[in-house]
Amino acid sequence: MTGTSAAPRVRIAPSPTGPLHIGTARTALFNYLFARHTGGTFILRLEDTDQVRSSIAYEKDILDGLHWLGLGWDEGPEVAGEAARGPHAPYRQMERLPSYAAAAERLIAADQAYPCFCTPEQLEADRKAQEAARQPPRYVGRCATLTPEERAAREAGGRRGALRFRVGEGIVAFDDIIRGHVEIDVSNLGGDFVIARADGTPLYHFSVVVDDAAMEISHVIRGEDHLSNTPKHILLFRALGYPEPRFAHLPLILNADRSKMSKRKSQTAVLDYIAQGFIREALVNYLALLGWATGTEEEMLSLDEIVERFDLEAVHKGGAVFDRERLEWLNGQWIRRLDADELIDRLRPFVEAELRAGRIDWMPSDDELRSLLPVIQERLPTLGAIGDLVGFLWVDQVAVDAAGLVPKRWDAATTRDGLTAARATIETVGEVTFEADELEPPLRALAEARGWKAGDLFMAIRVAVTGRTATPPLFDTLVALGRERTLQRLDRALEVLASA
Repeated sequence: MTGTSAAPRVRIAPSPTGPLHIGTARTALFNYLFARHTGGTFILRLEDTDQVRSSIAYEKDILDGLHWLGLGWDEGPEVAGEAARGPHAPYRQMERLPSYAAAAERLIAADQAYPCFCTPEQLEADRKAQEAARQPPRYVGRCATLTPEERAAREAGGRRGALRFRVGEGIVAFDDIIRGHVEIDVSNLGGDFVIARADGTPLYHFSVVVDDAAMEISHVIRGEDHLSNTPKHILLFRALGYPEPRFAHLPLILNADRSKMSKRKSQTAVLDYIAQGFIREALVNYLALLGWATGTEEEMLSLDEIVERFDLEAVHKGGAVFDRERLEWLNGQWIRRLDADELIDRLRPFVEAELRAGRIDWMPSDDELRSLLPVIQERLPTLGAIGDLVGFLWVDQVAVDAAGLVPKRWDAATTRDGLTAARATIETVGEVTFEADELEPPLRALAEARGWKAGDLFMAIRVAVTGRTATPPLFDTLVALGRERTLQRLDRALEVLASA
């Protein structure tokens, strides 16, 4: 805790009410980096008290995502048959209800918390009155001064009260590791706040404090959106006599227009990025740079390298813009670093997905994929781009139309002449070997002899054999297709032009 020399203890405490998203993943990563850099302990705790929205499916998504990112925890709950790890089990809030009940009783006994019997209708009427008076929403304190007899009478009538914490008056001050000295007047906290529902289940502000104290969390590293919650938590730490952890609030993650990245408006689910073919090395690398910098020109760092350099005090205060293009660039750079066997292993599921979706007609062998690596490895922004890049190689017939076959500066007649002459040239050249350096010179010579721009001829050939205007280099593409399939596709294109 504060002022001790013990190794830090940090936690990530996701709620299984939705998939693992970019914000939680970045928070988990920064906690992990801090723990590993300082020789501390990284703890996973599941905040599952919202039983209506929590689900096993979301829990699995979160745990799988953290594993995929390589963020293994030192202490955590029982998952998938593995026993809980660590001396502070259980690590699921719904299994910790007795500890919250005991803490609540202590607050009630000290008159620092009280039951609130206000109905939803009363609270809504209060809110509307404050809104009409242009006042900030605030609990009016209706139940704060009830006598024991008045409370007993309400309970005897069958009413069960939620539990509110008395915030009192004054200033809450703390030194945030990232944001510096912070002071917040408790008058801005909205009055006494609910810490437990009428059925006794705790709300976030209460359970997080009880758990952090029980698990001896020394540093609470979380998003800036929690900054306004921190005074409430500090008040609870003090009321319960718990040591206060150090706080560090990470900058918000912003969209390109500097609006806050939200689950409703932005692509935030980590699983979506995995499904698109972003690789863990790149996503971890990128998330680390969302609010932190190496202090050098280096951008590509492995997880171990980031751990070695990470400094929580160097995290930025300003919002971190999530740049999809930058992530794709970084992902492409990491793909280039993979050795052949590793890249083939990682590409295979994405090619299989193309087959299942009916976008290709057969599954290429590993040897076929290996032969393509010199052509595609430098061009893949994501693993999922494999189908768009070279999927035409694994179909029986590409779809072409007459209009698409005609380059902008050509007409249909010129295109027919160009493809007919190109077919004859390719057939002759390929009688002995079919290599890129043997195909390019005679086709360039053909264009020059006919007075065509080579780019127009090459575009017509490209569309004819692939059905696309953008592919890997044309001559490498022809070699990958092979002589017979190249000639067959040129014949098919000529038939389409003839029938137009």
